[in-house]
Amino acid sequence: MTDIKDLEKTLWAAADKLRSNMDAAEYKHVVLGLIFLKYISDAFNAHYYKLLGGLGDFEGASPNDPDEYLAYNVFYVPETARWQYLQDKAKQPEIGKLIDEAMDAIEKINSSLKGVLPKIYADPELNKQRLGELIDLIGTIGFKQEGNQAKDLLGIVYEYFLGQFADAEGKKGGQFYTPPSIVKLLVEMLQPYNGRVYDGCCGSGGMFVQSEKFVKEHQGNIQNLSIYGQESNPTTLRLSKMNLAIRGIDAKIELGDTLLDDKHKDLKADFIIANPPFNISDWSGEQLRDDIRWKYGVPSLGNANYAWLQHFVHKLSPNGVAGVVLANGSMNSNSGNEGEIRKNMIEAGLIDCMVSLPSQLFYNTMIPACLWFLTKNKVSNAPSPMERAGVRSRRDEILFIDARKLGTMVNRRSRELTDTDLKQVSDTYHNWRKTDNKYEDVAGFCKVATLDEVRENGYVLMPGRYVGTEEEIADTVPFAEKMQTLTTLLAKQFAEGDALEKTIRENLKTIGFEIKLN
Repeated sequence: MTDIKDLEKTLWAAADKLRSNMDAAEYKHVVLGLIFLKYISDAFNAHYYKLLGGLGDFEGASPNDPDEYLAYNVFYVPETARWQYLQDKAKQPEIGKLIDEAMDAIEKINSSLKGVLPKIYADPELNKQRLGELIDLIGTIGFKQEGNQAKDLLGIVYEYFLGQFADAEGKKGGQFYTPPSIVKLLVEMLQPYNGRVYDGCCGSGGMFVQSEKFVKEHQGNIQNLSIYGQESNPTTLRLSKMNLAIRGIDAKIELGDTLLDDKHKDLKADFIIANPPFNISDWSGEQLRDDIRWKYGVPSLGNANYAWLQHFVHKLSPNGVAGVVLANGSMNSNSGNEGEIRKNMIEAGLIDCMVSLPSQLFYNTMIPACLWFLTKNKVSNAPSPMERAGVRSRRDEILFIDARKLGTMVNRRSRELTDTDLKQVSDTYHNWRKTDNKYEDVAGFCKVATLDEVRENGYVLMPGRYVGTEEEIADTVPFAEKMQTLTTLLAKQFAEGDALEKTIRENLKTIGFEIKLN
């Protein structure tokens, strides 16, 4: 894994150096499009040689028949679109035009990619020398691996670059990317092992990629997941479709504004994993005053948070669970009917667990965030296949987890949750849900509150209101001894200060200056 991390950083540093004066928001499409092209070309080559060998299941199969590739979930790549063909011409001035033509040819023969691939390489403002160098760089990805290892590596690099571009773009980057540690926490808590997974604001598809990883890591079958999503930004939708195609994930992702035009109207999902935009005020709520989804109250026109929450509740199957990222203010806001909606949702038994997150986890906002875990059936939720123990009734309980002290700074402005942090939070949630009673309240971290306690707190859902504070370690050092230690240290510091002052004065004298006290 260390080698992969080093490779990611080396590739990013090299690719970013080739960016010249191009904005990261534009450059990401140049780079990610090429990584995708390299991926599908490598996958094509691997299958091509199997067909060419004609052994076993491939006896009599033609390596030039596109259907022989589609049957194995491999994209057919025409000869002039294959990576080696393009890399051989990387130094030619018309390389941009050749790549655009390659993207177009791939889309024509693979209908699922229609309108997905970037065709921006012939742009006169794109430096063709730098483009050629970028092609050579991406051509090195996977060159030491074979078959699936090389493809997996390309998928990892694509995902890493998505994150780096989100970081480089700052606020705009958050529109298409949720940091991996948050995605992983949601997936570890929900355990989407079997059923329908939905994200109504899917960005670049990170929630789906992590769900697929979870299934594979637990020796499950990805075919047991059906994936549905919607994204309002067509450019982001293309990133998502490329990201999922690299992973071989078959997903029904639609374009459109989810709140205004739900493209999966009849879907009832077993797992909902979503990071909707925080505190959106221009969500066209005036057009939806009588919407069927507002069962617990009509959302504020000035804030879409409770529209998103009720949309996700509406999409849940009878035994489904949802994990939703929202701004902290959603836990205690009383403006625009939000307090009443929250009260109604709590009384209906929809709130399973609330998690407050550390600061600085997001690229795009400094607004503190939290996780809402929702369910329609806290009495007899069917257990996840990953849970060997039964799931107990939690009808009159809500679990509160205060994770604000977790996480590690990875640079001066960004924090991420470690694997240990993720395990601590997800284990707490699963232990509470199970019947084997391993759960315990931990002062300052987690607390199971009854509905009566929540009512007494005015239906506020901020974990800090419930978990209390950590028990302080008793100070057993006698006062006199402590003061002696402190005064000794202070005397030493005074002496060092005097010596330093004397040295500075003498040094100044040697160059003709003297400090005189008035």
